[in-house]
Amino acid sequence: QVQLVESGGGLVQTGGSLRLSCAASGRIFSDYALGWFRQAPGKERELVSAISSGGSTYYADSLKGRFTISRDNAKNTVYLQMNSLKPEDTGVYYCAARYWRSGSTIVFLREGEYACWGQGTQVTVSS
Repeated sequence: QVQLVESGGGLVQTGGSLRLSCAASGRIFSDYALGWFRQAPGKERELVSAISSGGSTYYADSLKGRFTISRDNAKNTVYLQMNSLKPEDTGVYYCAARYWRSGSTIVFLREGEYACWGQGTQVTVSS
């Protein structure tokens, strides 16, 4: 199984930016589709963004234009650039990976479609 470690969370003011990173090890990174999920206090975990093994992307409707997902296969890392942050963006952000194949356009949008998860990184946006 691939091991995932998130980093880059922290405390920011409304309107600020953060870049989350998820570093992977244990398997060829290009064989995996990836996703970012988040869980706000008292809320269910929800999809933020997903990227296929070939680089196709998907964003939750409410986040389009503010968040950007990208991957760097040479660094075995997936990123989530978060701009114009709002208090409702507060939560624990998780990276997830699913073994698939390299060069695919398929994105996975449901928690149950991912088998590998990081431990999460806290993002707090203050008013």
